[in-house]
Amino acid sequence: MASALKGPWDREQVDGFLTQSRFPLRLGCVAEDGFPRVVSVWYGYGGGQLHCVSHRSSQLVQWLQRCERVGFEVAPNEPPYYGVRGQGIARLEADAGGEMLGQMLQRYLGGADSALGKWLLSRSEDEVLITIEPQRLFSWDYRERMAGVRGRA
Repeated sequence: MASALKGPWDREQVDGFLTQSRFPLRLGCVAEDGFPRVVSVWYGYGGGQLHCVSHRSSQLVQWLQRCERVGFEVAPNEPPYYGVRGQGIARLEADAGGEMLGQMLQRYLGGADSALGKWLLSRSEDEVLITIEPQRLFSWDYRERMAGVRGRA
């Protein structure tokens, strides 16, 4: 299903942003108490879908097993503000051989040579692939109107 798109960016701009961005994905899920939770995760984008991984015993996987409907956002924390947010359906499956985990380590750490990368790979057989099929996408871009405004590090 093609996702609905609103905002100043066209599909090509949204796809380009989601493909190139190294900001974490903020993923909103509903926990067992009925309250929403937001979890920041590494992600990849391809074929119009967002891909993340999480350990099978994580709270995130437990929440997604209960409710597959999610909200998400990819954007910088500092001004000027711009990005993509949306809603979608999350599907879970085993991350066969840690393939997606390896891609995430390359994308965010430049490889698996760090202590963190080695530790994550040591438990890769227990990783779950989370594939999010966006249903609605919203872009926003305040860079022009916020010209000259800089974030604080």
